Formats: sequence, C-alpha cells, structure tokens
Amino acid sequence: MSELFEAVEALIASASPLPPPAERKRLRQAHGLTLDQVAGALKVRRATVSGWENGKTEPRPPEREAYAHLLKKLAELYPAHSASSGDPDTAAAMPVDGTSATVPAPSGAVPAEERTPSTSPAPDAAAKTASKNPALPPNPVAESRPAATTRPSMTRPGAQKAAPQKSAPQKAAPQKAAATGPTSTEVDPRFENGPLAVVDADRDGQVLAYCVGGLVLDVPAKSLASLVEWTLTEARLGAPRLNGSGKDADPLLVLTASACERYGLPGRLAQEERLAGRIPDSHKVVKQLQRSDWQLTKRGFGPWARIYRPAEGSRRQCVQLCIPSWDALDTRHWDGAAQLPPVELARLLGTYAQRVMTPRGSTAVTGLELMTALHPPTRASEPAADGRRHSEHNPGSLGSRPVDCAPCEAPDGHPLLADLPRFHQRGPAEMLLEEAYDWARPLTDDECLKRYVVGIDVNLAFGAAANGAVVGLACEPVHVKHPTFDPKLPGSWLVDLSHVDLSQVLVAGEWKHLDGDLLPSPFTPKGDQPQGPAWYATPTVAYAVELGYDVAPLEAYVRPTSGRYLDSWYKRLRDAYVATMADLGVPEGLTPEEFLAAMDGYKQRDAEMAVVLSAIKATVKGGIGKLRERPRGGGWRPGRPWPALSRPTWRPDIRAAVISRARVNMHRKMLALAAATGRYPVAILSDCAVYAADGPSPLDVLPHQGGKTVPGSFRLGVLPGMVKHEGTQTTLWAEEVRERHGQDLNLARYIKDGHITATDGGE
Repeated sequence: MSELFEAVEALIASASPLPPPAERKRLRQAHGLTLDQVAGALKVRRATVSGWENGKTEPRPPEREAYAHLLKKLAELYPAHSASSGDPDTAAAMPVDGTSATVPAPSGAVPAEERTPSTSPAPDAAAKTASKNPALPPNPVAESRPAATTRPSMTRPGAQKAAPQKSAPQKAAPQKAAATGPTSTEVDPRFENGPLAVVDADRDGQVLAYCVGGLVLDVPAKSLASLVEWTLTEARLGAPRLNGSGKDADPLLVLTASACERYGLPGRLAQEERLAGRIPDSHKVVKQLQRSDWQLTKRGFGPWARIYRPAEGSRRQCVQLCIPSWDALDTRHWDGAAQLPPVELARLLGTYAQRVMTPRGSTAVTGLELMTALHPPTRASEPAADGRRHSEHNPGSLGSRPVDCAPCEAPDGHPLLADLPRFHQRGPAEMLLEEAYDWARPLTDDECLKRYVVGIDVNLAFGAAANGAVVGLACEPVHVKHPTFDPKLPGSWLVDLSHVDLSQVLVAGEWKHLDGDLLPSPFTPKGDQPQGPAWYATPTVAYAVELGYDVAPLEAYVRPTSGRYLDSWYKRLRDAYVATMADLGVPEGLTPEEFLAAMDGYKQRDAEMAVVLSAIKATVKGGIGKLRERPRGGGWRPGRPWPALSRPTWRPDIRAAVISRARVNMHRKMLALAAATGRYPVAILSDCAVYAADGPSPLDVLPHQGGKTVPGSFRLGVLPGMVKHEGTQTTLWAEEVRERHGQDLNLARYIKDGHITATDGGE
C-alpha cells in the first residue's frame, strides 16, 4: 500500500500549481532573491530557474513541488495587487493558488484555442538518452528546457511572435564578455532556441525541428527556399560571436534523409555526385533557390552547403546545411552519429556547438574556423572626426590576406618550387620537416625479461603544444644570413645539430649521463641522429640549447611580428575536452589510481558524449593539420597554386611550430623519466610512448616519489598534456609480432588492442 501512496504523492507533486512565468520572476525579485540563490536552494542550475521565469521550460518533480511551495510563500508576502501597475507582465499575472485570471495576449498572438501544439516522440527519446547514465547530465543545457517543449505551431501568422519573448528576456552579453563568448548562463534572445536544429519529416509530411535541450519546433516551410527564410526570420537559431570583433555564428540546419526527400533533395547521393561532392547546379532545388535570390558558395550544394544572400549592412543572411546521409559527418570522428534519432543527434551536435563552435564542415575545417572566430582579421577603428568608423587590421590576428611562406616551409608542388627539376627530391637542408614521432627500437635483454609493454598516451598533445606557442602573425618571413639564434623569435633555422650528444645532456639544469642509444633524437621524426645542417622550427633549436649545446645557424627565415595566436583556441578546446570527460565520469583532481579506475570503460557511460569527445580531439588535430592543407581533387599540377593558398590561415610555419613543440615536449618528459628511473621508451608514435614494465599498469612505468610523480616527466590525469593508459600487451606478444613483421614494426601503433592492421597516423 505504501508504494501506492507514494505514487499518488508523486502524481500530485508533478502537477503542483504554479503562477505564470512573469509572476514567478516578480515574486523572486520582490523578496530580493537572485537566480543563483533560488537555484542553490533547489539544487538546480541558474539557467534552469531562468527558463522557468521566461516561460521556456516548466519545472518537473521533485523540484516542482519545492518551487511551488516557495512561490506560494512569497505570494503571501507580496500579493499580486501590490505590484507596479506599470509592468505589463505583472499585470497579467495569475494568483499563485492556480485560480483563473484573465491574461491579455501579446499583440499579434494566436488565441490559445487556435494554436496547434507540436507533438513528437521527443520526450520518450530524451528520457531514454538520459537513462543511459543517471549520474551524468543528459545535456550541458538540458536543464534549461524540459525533454520536449510544446510550442505554438509555426504554421500560423504571428505564432512565433506569440512565443514568450517579452517575459523577462535576458540581456545580450556585454561587449567585454563578447571577447570570449557568453557563458552558459547567458542567453542571447536572438538565438534563444540554440545554435542548430535537426530537421526531420514524418510519413505524413509534417516537418519538425529538434533543437538543443529537447525543444521541438513546427516547421511550416514547404520548400527549401522557404525553410531558409523561416530559419532566418522566425526560428531564432544561431550563436553569439566568440570575439567582439567577429561575427555571430550562422544557424545550422541538419537535414535528415526524410527531410531531404521532403524538400526535393536526394536522400543519398549518387556515385557521380558523391565523387563530385555536390549535386549538379542544374538540380531543381538549386534552381529553386536561385529563383528566390539565394546563392551558394563556390563549393556548391554538397554535404555542407552554405545558402546566403549578400549582407545588408552588418546583417548577415546565411544558413549552413549539414546532411548526414550525404556523409557530412565523417565516421572516423563522428562514429555513428548520422544514424541517431533527431533528438539525440541534436543533443550531440548541440553539445559540440556550444562547447567548441557551430560546425562549419569537417572537424578540421571547424578547427581552423575556430581560430579565425577567436582572432578575427579586422576590427572597427576608433571614430574619425566625422564620427564614422572603418575596418582596420586586428592586432594579434593573421590578417585578411595570405602571406607567402619561406621556400624551406613550402611543401612539394608549391609555386615557390616551380623552378626545381621535375623529379628533384629535397633533403633536410632544403626543406623544413617537422613531423610527429614514428620511432621504434629493439628491446634490450633486460627489457625482454620484463613481462609487459605498457603504452601511455598524451591527452590532446597538439593542443597542449599549441598553448604558449609564439608564432608569426600577419607578416612575411625575413631572410637572414648567419643570424644569432633567438628562442623568442619564431621562424625556420638552417643549423647543424649533429653534435648534440644525448648521452650527456642537461636535465632540469643538471648534467646527466644517459644511454643515448636507447633514446630517439629529438630533432627528427624517425628519431635518427642528424647528419648535417637541416631546417628546424624555433622550438626544436631552442631545445638543443636547453640540452646544453651551442648552436650556430647558417641562415634563417624569421617573423618579427609574433604572438601567442593559439592560446585562446587551445583554452576553448581544453575546456570542451575537460567538460566532456567530466560528463563521461572522469573529472579533474583525481589521484592516479582514481583516474585509472575512472577511465575504465568511460566511453560506454554515454555513447553520445564519447562521440563529442572524439570530435573535439579531431578538431584539435585537424585544425593544426589544416594550416598546411595540400592540393585535393583532380586537375591540379605541381607548381600551380591550389585553393587553400588563398587563405590567411594557410600557415605551414605555425603547423611546424606546434608539431615541433609536441615532439620536444615528449622528449623532455622521456629524458626526465630516464634520468630519474633508468627507464627508456621502446617505441613512440605521435603522442603515444611504450615502455617495458614488470606490471601491466602505467603506475608500473611512472613511479611516485613521496606521493608525487617524477618532476618534469609524464603525469597521469585528465588535463591536456597529462597522460592516460593507451594499452598493455605482453613482452612475448611484442617479440612475436616483430619477428613476424620485422624489427621496424612500431609497437605504439598496435599497443591498444594488439591487433596488427594497416599503418595509420597515430593519435
């Protein structure tokens, strides 16, 4: 019987009467309470209470009963008739006991009896998603809206205007906050429905837009052209700029296969269209857009299409389309996201959009676009004598025009190398070759006696290397003969580092004698000792000086205008990575033992957040790689320019500096470990190092001294630059696979599961 009574109590609590949203806000303010105070008392987020007060969400048990009790007590202290008569929202308030009252409708609103509530399976789907791991939040902003929200139908004139826009709208972020973007508790009313929507059509042809947080909007558009128009005028989708001098993010519409068919697009691309990466310009939908004065970018109508009209003043008119069924979401980075139901796909992409930025294409493209969004090329000048402002260069950015690279920084086929003989192979003294590690060596006799080989992997290695990197900005490289090396001057240096002896180096300021034959060279990707002059990025040469050796560059290409261009980029991606790891049950501040336990099966705790994590990592790696994008597609010939060269963000020197720092960081940590413990790596691939050990755990490789790890060496933890367990195999396995596949086999490539596959790029 007790269970029945509890069920009845829960049913009553779920329907506790509440006053209208405006009255909720009035009562809170009348008592001098802040949103944070109410949120703290009810153990919810500030944005949750804000959503209750502006009508976007309704509280659910168990918070609803407590919230209703709070409002009832406040209503006794501050009756509605005592409110200021000048506040139209307050004048429309309903008594707190739930009795009826006449509420004037907003101008242009559709009467309640004429509204058509949107219906969808979103509540069940969202509840199913949340039930995967009750300990984790279903969405970083899910508490700001219920799992599904009934909205007025958009098919009637004025319905969108009837949305509770006037009920305590939150102010847009101030100009100062815009430099780093609004916080999660600040809602720009222009984009109140989030950065994106997944558009889906049912069998009856009804079209729904699934937004972040479970919100569902009815879509009245009958054609793709009208869908774009609706998005820009009524949907309230988009995201505020990440920098005060930048641009707001355009709304993103993710079209399911059924939505594509509903709007006259193919659900899947034909083979010819897939190879071309677009549907033909003669397609009826493209013609339809043109008749409505909409334009497409040069890449046409493909998986990531941009539809726009020329901007009117500062007002952009642009909508981004993402079509998963056309392979817009690369399975290497987005796993099976394209097959998710709309509400779950909206949650996944919405989380990524809010933590990183609204996707602009592949993760690599988005990583590059994020750099520009955080450092726009131009800004508004100070007012002139007539009060007008003009566009000027934004200090700290890469500018609005591409700059030439140095000849040594140019990849093969670059126009700067057009005069080279056709089959000429450039050596280290002609080209800059800063790449990630791919090195391995045979196990020593002592290492063969150990039972295991253990792999440790650096978290977000390229991101950590980008943090603090001083790189050239919007300036051409300056060629200098016989320069004095300056570690603070970014550039490329031709210098002989073959004299650096790894058996005797400075480690943390002290000379150490090590077994140099068991260590890779820090100066080459393959770990080979340099044989003469070669081109290196500044961090590599600076590391040679750090190891205690003099350097005498023969020439250099340096960039006198420099800055820490990637710091804000790294910090945003770091925060996204750490927040997503926390969603997966791996927070900061864990001891090494707790961290290893939390990492056990962490991706299975929330499959969607695991995909978000994969996309964040790919954004870091792809964004750095995109700085030196190579030619793609047919028709290009060596010596001719390719499209990427026209971008200010085509900067092979910045890519080289980041990769150089990542490789040097790895080597510095390996030196510290070797000096303190006598342990040396047996294989390295990019950010993964493999060691022989007596036990299977990373703790058997990374000892603690007085409860602390070896200073300057690897540390277990969730933050970028720290390491996690990549995998463990037996020493017997290592010897067998090398005997079968050759001693050059890199164990780090296969340490995770022991399965020998085709080579890959690591990380």
